[in-house]
Amino acid sequence: MTARLPDGFTVRLNRHTRVVDHGAVLVGGSPTRISRLKPLARGRIHAGELTVSDAATRALADHLLATGMADPVVHALPAVDLSTATVVVPVRDRPRQLDRLLAGIGGALPVIVVDDASEDPAAVAAVVTRHGAQLVALERNLGPAGARNAGLAQVSTPFVVFVDSDVVVEPAAIELMLRHFADPALAMVAPRVLGLAGGEDTGTAAAAANWITRYEDARSSLDLGSDSSTVRPRSPVTWVSSTCLVARVEALGAGFDASMRVGEDVDLVWRLVEEGRRVRFEPAASVRHEHRSTLRAWLGRKFFYGTGAHPLAVRHPDDIAPVVLPPWGAAVLVALAAQRRWSIPVAALVLVATVLRIGRRATAVRHPYRLASRLAGYGFIGAIAQGFALLLRHWWPLTAIGCLGSRRVRRAVVVASLADTAWEFARTRPQLDPVRFGIARRLDDAAYGAGVWWSAIRGRSPKALLPDLRRRH
Repeated sequence: MTARLPDGFTVRLNRHTRVVDHGAVLVGGSPTRISRLKPLARGRIHAGELTVSDAATRALADHLLATGMADPVVHALPAVDLSTATVVVPVRDRPRQLDRLLAGIGGALPVIVVDDASEDPAAVAAVVTRHGAQLVALERNLGPAGARNAGLAQVSTPFVVFVDSDVVVEPAAIELMLRHFADPALAMVAPRVLGLAGGEDTGTAAAAANWITRYEDARSSLDLGSDSSTVRPRSPVTWVSSTCLVARVEALGAGFDASMRVGEDVDLVWRLVEEGRRVRFEPAASVRHEHRSTLRAWLGRKFFYGTGAHPLAVRHPDDIAPVVLPPWGAAVLVALAAQRRWSIPVAALVLVATVLRIGRRATAVRHPYRLASRLAGYGFIGAIAQGFALLLRHWWPLTAIGCLGSRRVRRAVVVASLADTAWEFARTRPQLDPVRFGIARRLDDAAYGAGVWWSAIRGRSPKALLPDLRRRH
């Protein structure tokens, strides 16, 4: 699609993009690429920022956004009138949570509440009436995707804000996300989803403050981190949750796939990307989500997330792989997993060969082998992390069987578990001791992995479990 960034649109190189050769070359993006800048373009980037002012800067800014090397400076974009957006809330019962959500919005935006065949529709209608929102009552339960589509059909504004009922969102966060639509290629933007004091199963914060909610506060499946990012398959942020989404109405078409009860948000994101539109994750805007606070509800939700794997594999077979590895990364993992005397020498040899291969291709930089060593090092760390994920999360049923008869598998599991827990504990700094954090981490992986396997077995296809080995990233 053809789209022109407006004058004044400012982008900033993100922290994963390296500037080398005194600003002549940029290394970054996803997949990683090396971009040599022309002298004129070089002079337009100041302190890592570029402002669109003519055709040349417009083309460069668009390239940086498309490759994931830079992100919009959202606070520098013009403010947007909240009246250009309508909030759509799918709900089934949950009048307490709905009341809290609508109170937070405070009448700043028009709101459409879609009652997805509640067991107590009168309670939902009373909350909607009290807050002056519009009610769309469905006679039969369609699921979240169908309910959102029913609300979308009633929207007359250029933008729509989908918000789940167990969320607290402030108008300031919505306005911040709306600024992103100064980029005409943008179809959707999502905020960071953080935890809310008080669990879904209880009405008081005190009752919900337990080891599960503390783990979720640090390592929620819905929290995609603190780095702004483009969203697309095989990038650092591959999906965003429908917990809260702001979208351009004309880009959505018919909306979500109503036949999907889980994974419909991932499907919509990937369809938009396939159409050539942009989707962004903006952590500067955040919403608060009510985490599950009981073990059964928490594990059930993780399992439920996993069951979306097969439906996505049917619709997006090239994008659903649990891990994406270059062949050399897979070779390193196999060598180390063998745990033989030759394992480390072979892995080292593969790394050296990879450095040489990257160095021969990195002719755009002055010190290609220095850069190649750094890139190979990052790739090695990424391969190890993905190997841990396969062992502990996606393939854990096979791992459990292997542990019954192999000392090497048991040793690999111990190493992977300790290393993964230590890394995540140091990275997230949870309000939880390492032992309970580690237990929660393994339960999280086991429940999600079980959901993936269940969906694959029911779908009679292993597609969602197969790694993707790609020669070029």
